[in-house]
Amino acid sequence: MVTSLPKPLFDLTPTDEQLLMRENVRRFAREHMRSQSRTYDEAGHTPEGFYEASLELGLNAVQLPEAVGGYGAPRSPISNTLLAEDLAQGDMALAIGALSSLSFINTVLDQGTPAQHGTLLAPFGAHAFRPAALAVLEPGARFSPVKLETKAARSAGDYVLSGEKTMVPFGDRGEWLVVADLEDAGPAAFVVRSDQAGVRAVRETFMGLRALPLYRIAFDAVRVAAADRLGEGSAFDLGRVLDLCSIGTAALATGVCQAVLDYVRAYCNERVAFGEPISNRQSVAFMIADIAIELDGLRLLTYRAASRAEQGLPFHREAYLARLQAAEKGMKIGTDGVQLLGGHGFIREHMVELWYRNLRAAGILEGCISV
Repeated sequence: MVTSLPKPLFDLTPTDEQLLMRENVRRFAREHMRSQSRTYDEAGHTPEGFYEASLELGLNAVQLPEAVGGYGAPRSPISNTLLAEDLAQGDMALAIGALSSLSFINTVLDQGTPAQHGTLLAPFGAHAFRPAALAVLEPGARFSPVKLETKAARSAGDYVLSGEKTMVPFGDRGEWLVVADLEDAGPAAFVVRSDQAGVRAVRETFMGLRALPLYRIAFDAVRVAAADRLGEGSAFDLGRVLDLCSIGTAALATGVCQAVLDYVRAYCNERVAFGEPISNRQSVAFMIADIAIELDGLRLLTYRAASRAEQGLPFHREAYLARLQAAEKGMKIGTDGVQLLGGHGFIREHMVELWYRNLRAAGILEGCISV
């Protein structure tokens, strides 16, 4: 008697579609991101036409319903995780910008009503780039996503928002899903646009992610229609959004750490000192090996969390561990990458100092890229 084996709970084998997607994304990251990331980090802005070019990868269209011009593919946290990892190998700042609208779309698909799927997602079916983002993080050292300072109050059938958000992409020209506390009802999400009365956006500058336009958004009694509340009265699952964003952050860090490992391995094999490559020195070889070990751990934790999310299994613990590994080991990998280049790690001739600065953001990003 032949019995079928149980389906494995955690399978890392990518599908044919995912393999093709990764090949295209990696080529795009290499040709359109890595080659320009230094220039636009120095300039502090995004390459002209970059986001429009990124649409050719189908980032937004794949999961959009067919009714609004998309391909109608099933929602796939695993595929989105692979996207974030591969794009971040080109540049983390540009990857966040390219995936920001997808995070908006994913959250609407997860928690919006069928009517909102049509009204909110229809503009993304066009062939022009439409900036959008999640707005969760708030300024202040004691920020907690479960104790939001941004408040929403009911007013004559609408809602009035007051508070601030920080590190919001496209704050001067986009639309956002703003997560706020709704009186005693808990967190809720509202669609707010940059041109609404009472909205004020100020550009922020950080040590990393300089090519990405990040803004602090102030909401001064901003009136939002009831139809712009995601779910139109149903409970908003903030925990799920934060966990999916933790996976997204870990995926971005994985991509940058892979770029660091590839670079320092080649550099140390080619750099000659005292008549031999410096990789022959045990202290150097062991440091590179440690980078590879911690990177594998980060990647496996990230994939496991994404796999459980896709299967509909609980994934809070796995997402937390992936995020923790990204924050702690990502920073260490960035530091060791600079250290392995010696004096060259401190100058801007090499990319490792840029990757180090971007990896520092992994520990503070909250509610940024949702897979």
